[in-house]
Amino acid sequence: MSDAPIVELRDVTMKFGEFVALDRINLHVMGGEIVALIGSSGSGKTCVLRGIIGLERIDRGQILIDGQLVAGRDQSGSLVNEKSAAAVRRQRVGMVFQSFNLFPHRTAIENVMEAPVYVQGKSKDEASREAKVLLQRVGLGDRENHFPNQLSGGQQQRVAIARTLATKPDVILFDEVTSALDPELTGEVLSVMFDLAQSGQTMIVVTHEIGFARQVASRVVYMDHGSIIEEGAPQQVIDNPREERTRQFLSKVLRFGTD
Repeated sequence: MSDAPIVELRDVTMKFGEFVALDRINLHVMGGEIVALIGSSGSGKTCVLRGIIGLERIDRGQILIDGQLVAGRDQSGSLVNEKSAAAVRRQRVGMVFQSFNLFPHRTAIENVMEAPVYVQGKSKDEASREAKVLLQRVGLGDRENHFPNQLSGGQQQRVAIARTLATKPDVILFDEVTSALDPELTGEVLSVMFDLAQSGQTMIVVTHEIGFARQVASRVVYMDHGSIIEEGAPQQVIDNPREERTRQFLSKVLRFGTD
């Protein structure tokens, strides 16, 4: 792991009208860490990711990526420059969404090439070579010329992961990427994520897959009503939680075998 956080949230609050989605969240993620965010729907997990990537504005606090302020106010009280913040995010952070968000009129390899060519300015030949390697990495080397509607949900999500990897992000955010998949396809996607974790990729994963979090995460963060209730190693948070709210949540989740 690195010595300084790749991602840091300092006293972050996010509101939608009177509703407090995040309530003074403090969280740091070191390079090489896999941090799993768990909790009930509406607990604020996805808001953490959307704040980091810049899809939602924060109302208070700061978000830093590689020590660079990307949300909030600097020491002088000035709001962060949005153009500069967006550039940092593009270079450092990737996100895989619950919905696949693939371009339906482009093949798998064209979807993976999109950002390297049109955002990073790589040649199509270079982007194509790299895309082929990434599709092989996610087990889809034989599907590069297939369109999204010719792929299963699990295959589409794996293309989405390859597309995110194509920009070589320092950290990848995963937002409930298996929630729309049946168990067999879920296993395909989790296997790719497991391999990424083993390779040292820094990841922040919002998930209901408690078994995956226990096996892969270096740290588990349990959230409820916009607050971090408990965090620590999987063996502590999942198997021996200290907080009653954590115990109640896990008893309900594990009772129905969702791990």
